[in-house]
Amino acid sequence: MKSDIKLVYVLLDGVGDLPHPALNELTPLEAAYTPNMDMLARNGAMGQVISVGKGIAPQSDIAVFNMLGYSFKVGGYVGRGVIESIGTNIDFREGDLALRGNFATVDANGKITDRRAGRIISPDESKAVCKTLNENIKFSEDASITLMPTIAHRVVIRIRHNQIKLSDKITNTDPAYDKVEGMGVAKDTSGDIYVLKSEPQENTESARIAAKLVNEFSSQTISLLKDHPVNKTRAAAGRNAMNCILARDSGNRFPVVQSMTEKFGITVASIVDMPVEIGISKVLGLKMHQAGDINDYEEKGRIAAKSLEKVNAMYVHIKGPDEFGHDGDARGKKKNIEDIDKRFFGTLLKEAAGIKNLAILICGDHSTPCIKKAHSDDPIPLLISGNKIKQDGSARFTEGYAKKGSLGLLMGADVVGTAVKLLS
Repeated sequence: MKSDIKLVYVLLDGVGDLPHPALNELTPLEAAYTPNMDMLARNGAMGQVISVGKGIAPQSDIAVFNMLGYSFKVGGYVGRGVIESIGTNIDFREGDLALRGNFATVDANGKITDRRAGRIISPDESKAVCKTLNENIKFSEDASITLMPTIAHRVVIRIRHNQIKLSDKITNTDPAYDKVEGMGVAKDTSGDIYVLKSEPQENTESARIAAKLVNEFSSQTISLLKDHPVNKTRAAAGRNAMNCILARDSGNRFPVVQSMTEKFGITVASIVDMPVEIGISKVLGLKMHQAGDINDYEEKGRIAAKSLEKVNAMYVHIKGPDEFGHDGDARGKKKNIEDIDKRFFGTLLKEAAGIKNLAILICGDHSTPCIKKAHSDDPIPLLISGNKIKQDGSARFTEGYAKKGSLGLLMGADVVGTAVKLLS
């Protein structure tokens, strides 16, 4: 074990961005007041990261795996549906079909008017809708479904056939994401989009049946939710209906990988909030620490510093910037970055002031430019800061300084290994 390493690895979800007219053609990072991250930049080195691959606008699951050092060979990834199933403790078995879903709003023609049903969805609403669907969806095959709501518009779907193992080689019903070798890849959704029909991707009975079951689930969901009491209440309040579930990222088997401790020779723990991040932590053998709710940045800073007493590295995933990117809210993303700098990094630096050889790594899992309202393949800024790192003249944690930084352009799967080498 490289016991002398003391590293806080912070992934700011979707932090990378592009110049925006609302910010005088600056990125949110460039426009934000971030004295703590800028101080770290002056005491470190910067670079850029392509998290998964050139030309790939990845979903967070495969992006985070890569950013933690795990790339998957062709066809080797199990799909986000499985990772979220693990993260929610749903009853998943080999041969079940697991998918990630979004509550969405569609019109009478199947046109999607909001892929996230307004985002504002209470736990009671999602539980009531899922209860109706769990109790009333009936398949033409000897199969059953379990739906588990997670956070806001998100839901996990598990379909089990009682006679055969289902193939995961099927396409999404969500038009915003393609499925390439098990990975979710963002697509252009600037035009009109409609609920898609799932199609088998291989000529097997298992794939044909899996696609058929997903399509039966999709059509019955729209029918059952059309006049649901939850949607009548939402309509009366002027809110978008939760009258569809868009499904993607199918998987049918558990992942088998080395733990991070085995792979890098350091002990690693995590502070995570979302089901997908919890699933990844479980798969990679990371002990998870409770640190308040998703926006409790001070508590996350305190727990990250305190936990270094027992482990070499703390992985902290902060969700905030990505949400504003998806909403196209550049000013909101700027403000959120300032909030994270003050409340998380300010607390972390204060609480960890006495830790010898403390290093802090800041990056993102992908870029979510506000002008695109979606994940993109734009490089992400990377910073490694600490007294063992040779300073490269960076003055701020921004995309511009990252492009000029001495660390150059790295692939996501190489980031952890690079940091461990520099700090050893």
